[in-house]
Amino acid sequence: MARPWLCLGAAAFLLALVASHLRFCRSPFLGTFDLFVSWRIEKPLYHLDVGWPKHPEYFTGTTFCVAVDTLTGLVYVAQRGDNIPKVLVFTEDGYFLRAWNDTVDTPHGIFATSTQYEQSVWITDIGSGSYGHTVKKYNSFGDLIQVLGTPGKKGSGINPIQFDNPAEIYVEDSGEIYLVDGDGGLNNRLLKLTQDFMMQWIRGENGTGPAQFNIPHSVTVDSTGRVWVADRGNKRIQVFDKNTGEWLGAWSDCFKEDGPYSVRFTPDEKYLIVAQLNINRLILLSAPPIGNIGDCVVVNTVQLASQVSPHLVDVDRRTGAIYVAELGAQQVQKYVPLK
Repeated sequence: MARPWLCLGAAAFLLALVASHLRFCRSPFLGTFDLFVSWRIEKPLYHLDVGWPKHPEYFTGTTFCVAVDTLTGLVYVAQRGDNIPKVLVFTEDGYFLRAWNDTVDTPHGIFATSTQYEQSVWITDIGSGSYGHTVKKYNSFGDLIQVLGTPGKKGSGINPIQFDNPAEIYVEDSGEIYLVDGDGGLNNRLLKLTQDFMMQWIRGENGTGPAQFNIPHSVTVDSTGRVWVADRGNKRIQVFDKNTGEWLGAWSDCFKEDGPYSVRFTPDEKYLIVAQLNINRLILLSAPPIGNIGDCVVVNTVQLASQVSPHLVDVDRRTGAIYVAELGAQQVQKYVPLK
């Protein structure tokens, strides 16, 4: 609750500085300064797990993305650099298990999923080499299982499907696939594929209107059937119906300072977690009820250190832990929810 505007002397100013959050503005009268005293203190919801990983020296490149396999607890980190392993595998407790490098050129997004029959790791590859402009499925040991797109060739084709800098993939438990294609490339689109890799629907083109994108950068799906896309260049999140692709609405009010880079839900789906790279921040937005997108509301923030540059995040759907791939710091950090 904010108190009214007060004109304070020097002594009161110092006391207020210690006791409160401060904001100044110039008074229209006599050129004086007024002081706004806010007594609202934000309660932290997460704390940094300083012991994760156990051996950070395995981060030898620029960490672009991270994925958690909720069933196994394995954490996959994809990094870029020359003559380094492109994918690192850690345990939930932070112990390094293995690394692999085959057929990965320039990773951008990563997603991990498990069934009782297989463990899968999906990687979007934006490289210009022979493996680039593809979305690839691996097993947990790095064996290539499936390739979507035309390796080494960028494009906008549908049959056969082609990509240009595919940014991120999200795979539901049913096997249905959602892709955002266009991290600065030819395409600005959202695609849904069936579990058999058949095109179900496609939305988007370059622009600022509804269902248009300017660098669609991250995608996630909630349990009510809504697809959430971080429309990075337009500084907004757009929402679609997962069955039809119908545009449901957009949020932009929360992104005046910086656009959204990554979107993921907390396990209870109360909050949507968004990474903002340029201001080194994670924000938690209140998830709207079914049938009402409404306006975005910031519930909590996690302010990261300067120049950390959070790029993409993932959430363990069992524990609620947030893993953050940080470009500037060249590391992945784990944030644990406070009980």
